[in-house]
Amino acid sequence: MAALEAVFPTDRMSRRNFQDLLRRGNGSVLVYADGATVRGDAVVLYRRNSQTARIYSLVVDPAQRGCGIAQELLKAVEADALFRQCRMLRLEVRPDNETALRLYSRLGYTVEQRLEQFYEDGSPALRLCKAL
Repeated sequence: MAALEAVFPTDRMSRRNFQDLLRRGNGSVLVYADGATVRGDAVVLYRRNSQTARIYSLVVDPAQRGCGIAQELLKAVEADALFRQCRMLRLEVRPDNETALRLYSRLGYTVEQRLEQFYEDGSPALRLCKAL
């Protein structure tokens, strides 16, 4: 999973980030695998006493893009959030990530807010949300 995160030029999760997340128990790491090969993953964060979950990271192996993996991961994320009794999902995405924006829009996510200088490189983000 850390190898998939290396695809991102900035704001990537390290192996230690994954370990800390799993140790704290306030999130889920969902994996799409082909045998022993991880093709994609999604990290979802949950807050105690909140009905809103945050998709912190969603990564697909560049060689596997366009195969429906991101959509399958999002379905699993939504099912996990509903199981945890969440009613809303939120995420941030770069405004220039047109492929991701099309996918999220197709699946019912809407732009809630623009966040200036959100990413570590100073780029803005769009906050998207979806009611479950």
